[in-house]
Amino acid sequence: MSSSASRLSLATGVAIVVGSIIGSGLFIRPAAMAQQLSSPWLLLLVWVAAGLMSFIGALIFAELGAMLPKTGGLFVHFNHLFGAPTAFLYGWSAFSIINTASVAAIAFVCASYIGQFVPLAQCSEELILRYPLPLPGLGTLYPLKDIGIKAVAIILVMGFSFINAKSLRAGGRFQQVSAIINFSIIALLSIGLLTSKTGSITNLTNAHAPADNWQLLAGLVAAFTGAFFAYDGWINIVSMAGEIREPQKNIPRSLLLGVAICMFIYILINFSYFYVLPVDAMASSALVAADAMRVAQGEQFALLAGGMIVCCTIGAINANVMATARVTYAMGRDGVLSGWFGQLDKGAGTPKNALMLHGWWTTLLIATGSFDLLADMYVFITWMVYLLGAVGIFYWRYKEPAYYRPYKISGHPYLTLLFVLFSAIYLLATIYKDITLYLEGKQAVIHSLLALVIVLAGVPLYFISPGRRKVAGKID
Repeated sequence: MSSSASRLSLATGVAIVVGSIIGSGLFIRPAAMAQQLSSPWLLLLVWVAAGLMSFIGALIFAELGAMLPKTGGLFVHFNHLFGAPTAFLYGWSAFSIINTASVAAIAFVCASYIGQFVPLAQCSEELILRYPLPLPGLGTLYPLKDIGIKAVAIILVMGFSFINAKSLRAGGRFQQVSAIINFSIIALLSIGLLTSKTGSITNLTNAHAPADNWQLLAGLVAAFTGAFFAYDGWINIVSMAGEIREPQKNIPRSLLLGVAICMFIYILINFSYFYVLPVDAMASSALVAADAMRVAQGEQFALLAGGMIVCCTIGAINANVMATARVTYAMGRDGVLSGWFGQLDKGAGTPKNALMLHGWWTTLLIATGSFDLLADMYVFITWMVYLLGAVGIFYWRYKEPAYYRPYKISGHPYLTLLFVLFSAIYLLATIYKDITLYLEGKQAVIHSLLALVIVLAGVPLYFISPGRRKVAGKID
């Protein structure tokens, strides 16, 4: 896809992983997680457990990525392992939810923090309720809710789509600079919180027991969903394997270094939040990072924190926009979709058509959805894919034991089996939680089932795809 000289380095690979992960989840999800669990130590334990599971997932997908280092990532891997139908359904899932809802959710948070500085339009509650978008059997969406935030989010997404369509190197250079900025922001935020005279370690001892086992289960599932959203993004580097120098070495290194760095950062920053905010105050916060800094250092520093977070989430938007359109590009390149999606820009060498298609679809998701809906759908379908990928490791080692593996996951089959079991339990618990909350009137839409409906809509698309019969022998 690109010459060796123009390919991305290990430093850029780590920057993409870190930039993809450190984004909106770190600056908004902890508040909702605190509300759901009401226990600082339990919440920190969830961050540790989610980080460890993400780390194991990175090990698993590092093996897959190193074995077939081609642009298109899991689309290529699933076609090799399970055949064209599974590859197509993954490609559709990646386009319709995984790679677009994630960008939309990050843009939501970035736009929300921009709202600290620029007044954003809001529709009245009456007007919002006047124009609902009903989804029979699944709930109701309200497109006019948070209209100002949505407008800013759309501008951000389309702007970075244009930048990455113009130049691969421009996007890569921006991401390296962004990663450095992100580290600086996290360091300054942590120092500002931990040096607060109003902070107290006793905040970590305050907790409220859940009313019953169901409330604890629902809280844990929701908290894990929030943590997984915050940790996710490490898979992006696998989708860009064909554009990385020495991918057999640099993909595993990028994944392992990136996830380890982010795990340390997440635990540190959440500890810092609790040092400043009691669990009740954290649970009621709309913009937890800014509110924590306001308590720690005052209003001016809260605004400074908000500005830094805008910079940080902008980097996450760019990293995700840069990587995620590559799956759609691969589907067009290999004839699964129209060849128009697989065309490279003659001047820039970038998948311009796929990038712009992603930008417009993400715009639609932003216009009709909400942060919670998009984040929950994204995490649910992503972990379905991760489960399938982990099963694929077992299948690939059985099917092709002699296949050259430049990197092999340590601890297989035990770590891989642990990941499979955890993923399956988490997905079933999420469906149960969503249905129960919807029936109790506490959730407007059944997030996980809506995500499944969108994914299953790809089944008829596969059968009308003109290239479905020839794709199996072309991709790898």
